Amino acid sequence: MSTVEQIRATIEPALVSLGLVIDDLAVNQAGKRRMVRVLVDSDIAGLDPSDATSPVPPLSLDDIADATRAVSTRLDDSDVMGSMPYVLEVSSPGVGRPLRSRHDFRRQVGRLVDVAHEGGSVIGRLIEVHPDRLVLQVPATKKAAGHELTLALDSVHQATVQVEFKRAEVEAAHPQAALTTHEADIEAGPAGPDEEN
Repeated sequence: MSTVEQIRATIEPALVSLGLVIDDLAVNQAGKRRMVRVLVDSDIAGLDPSDATSPVPPLSLDDIADATRAVSTRLDDSDVMGSMPYVLEVSSPGVGRPLRSRHDFRRQVGRLVDVAHEGGSVIGRLIEVHPDRLVLQVPATKKAAGHELTLALDSVHQATVQVEFKRAEVEAAHPQAALTTHEADIEAGPAGPDEEN
C-alpha cells in the first residue's frame, strides 16, 4: 500500500463522521518535510437519487477548520507519517477545478457553469443533475431566446464553475437556484491554517 493510500485509509473515517469525502489527496516532498494536501467536499451519497434539483451548500471556513483538526488528530495518533516532519493543508476544491463526475456536478446545482460538450460549448445555470444527464438554463442573447438544454453526462468533455460577483441579483432572478448559505462562496485556496508537525 502506497503512502497516499495509507494516509487515505487513516483519515477517511474521521472525515466521514463530519459528512465529508476526500476529493483529492497528494503527498509531496518539500525540502526536509513532506507536504500533505487534502481536498475535501460534502458527502452527497445520502441524497435521495430522485432529488436532482436541491442545492448543496458549499463548505464553510468552520467546516474546513473541523476537517483540518480531524485529519491532524488522525495523523498524529497514527504512525503513517513516520518520524519525518510534515505540513498539512486541508481545503475545498476551488472554483476553477474541473467538474469530473456526476457528484461534482450535483454539488453545483444552482451555479453558473461553462460546459464543453460534443455539440459545442455553453454557459448556463445548472438546474438539474440526474444519473445520466444534466439540465442547464441558458440565458437569452441578442440572437436566441433563453432556453433549457439537456446534455448527456457522457457527452460532456469539460466543465467548470463560473465566478459570480452579483449572486444576490442572480438569486432574485432565479429563486430556484438560490443557495441557503453565504452570500459569497468560500471556495478558493487553503481555507484553514496550515499545521506543521
